[in-house]
Amino acid sequence: MNTKIIMSLSAIVMAIVGLTCSFMPDEILTYFSLPNAVGLSLIIQILGAIYLGFAFLNWMAKSNLIGGIYSKPIAIGNFMHYMMASLTMLKFFMAHPDLKLILIPLIIYAIFAFVFGKITFGSPI
Repeated sequence: MNTKIIMSLSAIVMAIVGLTCSFMPDEILTYFSLPNAVGLSLIIQILGAIYLGFAFLNWMAKSNLIGGIYSKPIAIGNFMHYMMASLTMLKFFMAHPDLKLILIPLIIYAIFAFVFGKITFGSPI
């Protein structure tokens, strides 16, 4: 499996989410009909910083062999992030089926969870 492409795509997706959270927290709160509180806006911006950090990590590690004993923490971190976020979005969608837009990131995250699961628990060759 060519992990360079997967790591690059993951970095791009995370960078998009990170930049959106960093520079558009009020719009995110408005979309989800949440109160525009200063604390929530700050939390979303901090989440954006986390996503940007993870994006840079993936971008810098894209040339490494991911899987096996090499770069195992990066593979596990990506797998856990995508798997837990997929499950969280699925639970959210089941509680709010009227918010169909959540299906797009849910599908993207589920695909990344599956791929990073194969990388984490499969052979690096």
